[in-house]
Amino acid sequence: MFGTCRRPFAEYACARAHRLAPKPANAQLRAGRGRPHLGRDRPSGSARQGKVRAGQRVLIIGAGGGVGTFAVQLAKAYGAEVTGVCSTAKTELVRSLGADHVVDYTQEDFADGRNRHDIILDIAGNRSLSHLRRALAPEGTLGSWGRRGGKWFGGIDRQLRAQMLSLFVRQKLGTLIAIARKDDLQVLREFLEAGTVKPVVDRTFALSEVAEAIRYLREGRARARSSSPV
Repeated sequence: MFGTCRRPFAEYACARAHRLAPKPANAQLRAGRGRPHLGRDRPSGSARQGKVRAGQRVLIIGAGGGVGTFAVQLAKAYGAEVTGVCSTAKTELVRSLGADHVVDYTQEDFADGRNRHDIILDIAGNRSLSHLRRALAPEGTLGSWGRRGGKWFGGIDRQLRAQMLSLFVRQKLGTLIAIARKDDLQVLREFLEAGTVKPVVDRTFALSEVAEAIRYLREGRARARSSSPV
């Protein structure tokens, strides 16, 4: 079985049946254990209407991370034209996952006005709404993590601003949240078995090395996802 649970750093964990699906037959245990974010992370509120369709232009910010590597592959699987935004060290990884275009954010600005996208997934969550909207089509959809915000509310204030602004503009602005759905995991399982989507694991850590693994992740060194064997 693979899926999601609330206690990832443990030898054993309990999870509700609706959050689990059979492990892909051709996946190693380590790959199956890589948390299948895009099977459950999706735009909420008005942004949920922005399902990826063939021919759409999709921008993924944070394309080289654990969520981003799944996002790039899934968007391509649905026929989208994908642009991945990442650091210099991850450009080749993102390109190898099938991204049509790769933007190194240390060298260029994806919101310079030259390109507009139908859907933006802001996984990095560290850019202002005004900056993101410059890269969004007039009736496009934005799904964003709420990491950037004021000192009192963290990223929550940006989420609230996005929801309020959506009432007055044609763009759909929402927040990426984790929703565990068995049906989504089943679709992800089919992609994994077909080889359409491949988990990317940077390195593994023993359970006793959890603290080191978290430090490695926070320092931004991880390419895709790091995992702890259980």
